Amino acid sequence: MPLYGTCERGGPAETSIQAQGAVSPLARYPAWKARRPFRSAPAEPTSGAPIRLVLPAPFARADAVARSVASLRAQTHRNWSLLVAWTDGDPPTKPAGPDPRLSSGNWNPAATLRDLCGDAALFGLLRPGDVLAPEALSLLAHGVAAEAAEMVYADEETGGRTIRPRLKPDWSPDFALVTGYPGAPALVATSFLSALPAEPVGSPEDAALALDLATGAATRVVHIPRILCRREPFAVDLSARASRLDWQLSAVGSPARAVLRHGCLDLHWPHPKPAPLVSVIVPSRDRLDLIARVTEGVLERTDYPALELVIVDNGSTEPTVLALYERLRADPRVRIEPHPHPFNFSAMVNAGAARARGDILVLLNNDVAVLRPDWLDVLVAQAVRPEVGAVGAKLLYEDGRLQHAGVVVGLGGEAGHILRRRPADTPGHLDRLRVAHEVSGVTAACLAVAREKYCAVGGFDAETFPIDFNDIDFCLRLGARGWKTMWTPHAVLSHLESVSRGRPVGAARARFEREAAAFTERWRAVIRHDPFYHPALSLTTFGEELE
Repeated sequence: MPLYGTCERGGPAETSIQAQGAVSPLARYPAWKARRPFRSAPAEPTSGAPIRLVLPAPFARADAVARSVASLRAQTHRNWSLLVAWTDGDPPTKPAGPDPRLSSGNWNPAATLRDLCGDAALFGLLRPGDVLAPEALSLLAHGVAAEAAEMVYADEETGGRTIRPRLKPDWSPDFALVTGYPGAPALVATSFLSALPAEPVGSPEDAALALDLATGAATRVVHIPRILCRREPFAVDLSARASRLDWQLSAVGSPARAVLRHGCLDLHWPHPKPAPLVSVIVPSRDRLDLIARVTEGVLERTDYPALELVIVDNGSTEPTVLALYERLRADPRVRIEPHPHPFNFSAMVNAGAARARGDILVLLNNDVAVLRPDWLDVLVAQAVRPEVGAVGAKLLYEDGRLQHAGVVVGLGGEAGHILRRRPADTPGHLDRLRVAHEVSGVTAACLAVAREKYCAVGGFDAETFPIDFNDIDFCLRLGARGWKTMWTPHAVLSHLESVSRGRPVGAARARFEREAAAFTERWRAVIRHDPFYHPALSLTTFGEELE
């Protein structure tokens, strides 16, 4: 069941599938799939790493269990075993059929994950009704062997009245922790699990969450971008999962806490106490309407207790702006740093960073407006995490529609904002716009980063990217050093999007094309495949749905 063609985001909560020059919304996925002319050829039976699968189920789901068992018997990978662990009463002696690879018994809450693995090399949990594609186990086992992976997972589709695909990003630990998005099919190397504490699994739900938490520490994870499982819809008790996740986070010493926000499980990251000094750097020139609004938002409408405002002024001459600067200089939190040079956004950002005193740097465009007083708390809480580099915010146009929900490298040819001009409450595919998650890049219109990490990569590349692509290049260079970029929906601001500059024409257009060519040359591999954007999604329409 491979994917063919590409997809794009379409509709207020959906992605759309593009194939043969046309784009279809996800609601039409079954018809799109039926039109695909190619199907996988039958594969020869293979042997390989032993795989242990456990399927907890109540007797009432025996028919669904039988469907899962039938799909396992059709696997081209033959070296597997399945334990059907009944969660109520005395189990039947064996699932239907004389297959020595099948066994059944009662679910044992005192067992550990290592107990469930047995002597197998790979381990996975299934749910009643999971139906694997015939090549699923073979491809998963090969993925582990080829990459010496600790975990491997593939895409799935959910059944029921309407069949929908779940097209997953490459490994995104934060996103996985709160959503469990790897789902099925997924396998974990038992050598990885063997290093974990031997804790009882408890209920099947506890076991699934324990496996999610365990794999959150994995560093070698393989994603196979093919739909290899159909899974029946199931309800998740988010309150119970939040309680279990919170207990597990506390047990491993994480400062994060599980919270429920607007019907979604998410993580709350506290910022250190005392709060680190934050330097908000605003490059600007003239435009009283803009600079007055953004400075008022930072100084008067932001709750964060320890901040300074560094305005990097690129030759303002308007008397009203100069008068505003004189008033601002009376505030000990404000410094005006002249930058009397030809406009170079990267150079202005670097100049502001060089003069900033804060441990956290926040880059903020002059055409941004503060909407919520906690925006800076949210960004800082992410930026102080040791594994995080840049952090971006949810930015809205003045009419309330999405302007920035993360940057996809390759979108539009070089890089672009996903789902722009969608409603502000758009959840996105897999509901990922409801929670903080990993992305390849965020815009410098509102970007937080620890000073030491900024300096470690040399700040913005003012020579190669004076105007455009500097922020995405910066995020990718942070990523190359091992620091991931996060986007959070909980820091919300308004952005007019370069209203003070306008669109490039003439010489400016030629400069833009030079920077675009340099970006393409430097980041060609990421442009071919943004790891946080499924390779079957459209790179041409910025999430617009086409009929």
